[in-house]
Amino acid sequence: MEAAAELALRLRAAANGRLARYEPLVLVAAPLLALLVARTLHAAAAAVADRGLVAIVISAVKLLPGVSGYIAAEKKKVVDKMQSGGTSTKNNRRAELPTIGLAEEVIKDLEELKAKDVDWQGKCSGTVYIAGSESEGHFELINKAYSMFSHTNPLHQDVFKSVANMEAEVVAMTAALLGSKEKSSGGQICGNMTSGGTESILLAVKTSRDYMRSKKGITKPEMIIAESAHSAYDKAAEYFNIKVRRVPVNKEFLADVKGFKRCINGNTIMMVGSAPGFPHGLIDPIEELGELASRYDICLHVDLCLGGFVLPFARKLGYPIPPFDFSVKGVTSISSDVHKYGLAPKGTSVVLYRNHEIRKHQFVAVTEWTGGLYVSPTIAGSRPGGLIAGAWAAMMSVGLNGYLDSTSRIMEVSKKIQRGIEEIPGLFVIGKPNMTVVAFGSDVVDIFEVNDIMSSKGWHLNALQRPNSLHICVTLQHTTVYKDFLKDLQDSVDTVKANPGPISGGMAPIYGAAGKMPDRGTVRELLVEFMDSSC
Repeated sequence: MEAAAELALRLRAAANGRLARYEPLVLVAAPLLALLVARTLHAAAAAVADRGLVAIVISAVKLLPGVSGYIAAEKKKVVDKMQSGGTSTKNNRRAELPTIGLAEEVIKDLEELKAKDVDWQGKCSGTVYIAGSESEGHFELINKAYSMFSHTNPLHQDVFKSVANMEAEVVAMTAALLGSKEKSSGGQICGNMTSGGTESILLAVKTSRDYMRSKKGITKPEMIIAESAHSAYDKAAEYFNIKVRRVPVNKEFLADVKGFKRCINGNTIMMVGSAPGFPHGLIDPIEELGELASRYDICLHVDLCLGGFVLPFARKLGYPIPPFDFSVKGVTSISSDVHKYGLAPKGTSVVLYRNHEIRKHQFVAVTEWTGGLYVSPTIAGSRPGGLIAGAWAAMMSVGLNGYLDSTSRIMEVSKKIQRGIEEIPGLFVIGKPNMTVVAFGSDVVDIFEVNDIMSSKGWHLNALQRPNSLHICVTLQHTTVYKDFLKDLQDSVDTVKANPGPISGGMAPIYGAAGKMPDRGTVRELLVEFMDSSC
């Protein structure tokens, strides 16, 4: 013990002797300078990790004289190409009120405007989920329901009690489909209607952020998503100042649970699983993600925007559907769109939470406003009661038997389309689709050139990247035309094989170039400029 004390004294004396030659100011400044250098290096390393070295180098090159001007000119050419003649339509837009109101004559104008839309019946991926004509059947029913309540607003619950009651019933019926009756759900599933899947996702992310801040004191929130997760999560991250940790999908194109686990840290508030994911129609391993969420005590949101009104019925019909809802331990919130396979009018979705303690963090309550006390459950204050009535009418009119029938029909056609694509030489299906989305690519032809040919035949498919591919989201609109789709797809592939190269006016060169560009910042700027010039 004495020897150790003596050694410490010798070391102290030696250190003091060596430091005596330096000015006190230097001794104070040196560690501060070292700390500054360390923080600078840490910030640089973080920037490289977030943006990538290539993106940083390209950003620096853009600052060189003449480079920025050249890039701006090239971007304008691309944006003009993406517009594809939309400028003339924009120039013809009305910019002032008519001097004399048109009264009922405005209906003729509306009919003329509508006549200019594309012929979407049976030709669009997703988009319109109800079968038949807009003037009959289910279309007519929900339009009538909407018109009966088009003047209502659930913000005024004391006035429009009927709408408030219908919203509560839509939420409860949706929850029942997604596990609220299961003992493992906890029996407290609650939620609200929203304007669509994006708002449902935004609310789930905001609620998870505030819930975890209250529970764990997290002030620099992060969320973990697969690269296949919907872009609405990026929007939520921008809106609510949340860092996104994006994990590449595994070889089956599913969320990589091990990759998610590596990203979890003290700032993690939530993970996201999709059932199914929009690009490829595949269900992420929700049970494994739920186990991870439970172990680390973080939130897990399941994106059922596309699958909420298919998977419960597909499971009843005997399809091999893995667990995806509140029966899975660890799932804290779910989003489900009624305006897709729920066959409701556009602008209707539901966000659900495992219990009221979580959902309370969704609400905004204001106590110091001169206009009185204010509380709002969703992003919107005023909301269209007509849409709530339309959703309620859709669910009540279709019923369990109706949804089972429609699910049976679209699942059967989806499998036929999948098999048909697999039989076309040069095409392959991505992953093993669980539901009604079939994504396909090619190692033989440029799939975006195939898309351009399909577009010329009136089809509107979704172009994907990583890998370059297309997908069709099968709806009731396709049950009578799927053979036409497969024939046109075969013909389009044959055309590209015989005449490789972009067609005049096609978008293949832009899609292809965008996928290969290492500078994703420039791609983002192109998208922003396209949107800015379109609205």
